[in-house]
Amino acid sequence: MKSISSELRKILIFTAATIVLSVGYFIYISYKYPPIPEHETFLSELGEGIGEIGLWILLFIYARTAIKLALGKGAISKRILPEYSSPINASMFQKLIRFLDRTHIYFGIAAVVIILMHIALMGIPMHILFFPAVLALVVWQGAFGLFISWRYTPKEIKKFSYLVHAQLFTGIMMGIFAYLGHIFIDD
Repeated sequence: MKSISSELRKILIFTAATIVLSVGYFIYISYKYPPIPEHETFLSELGEGIGEIGLWILLFIYARTAIKLALGKGAISKRILPEYSSPINASMFQKLIRFLDRTHIYFGIAAVVIILMHIALMGIPMHILFFPAVLALVVWQGAFGLFISWRYTPKEIKKFSYLVHAQLFTGIMMGIFAYLGHIFIDD
């Protein structure tokens, strides 16, 4: 059996550590803070619907990464799975990958806007650290994604932006923090 690549090992260790620390923090806040009462207002109901749309957009965006990993395409695949070769003929999916690459910027902008609207409409308590962390990560992804796509961005900033925007760890943290934050609010 082949050993996993060092990059994949780092991602798995990071994911496990993030889950353990986040669950520990979740247990801490569950005892420290009282349950958050749900306010049934028009804006909060609208915020819930917008949040669900945001979730589907994020799934679409990260499906692009998953497809590229499964097919062994892209820089992230070469970095995480350097010796992997897909048993599936990637040329069959070339049109899909091109479509996902072309629309990534539009879905990314929509995701940032919709998630920020969701946060604003729901009136999320910022003393629970999951929520400002997700907010910061969404702004982080949006800002560096903007620097990548804006044609007036200097070359050095564009290169740096690509390095920090294309990291899987931000998506992992956003997913874990948002999931546990929603569980805390829904209890």
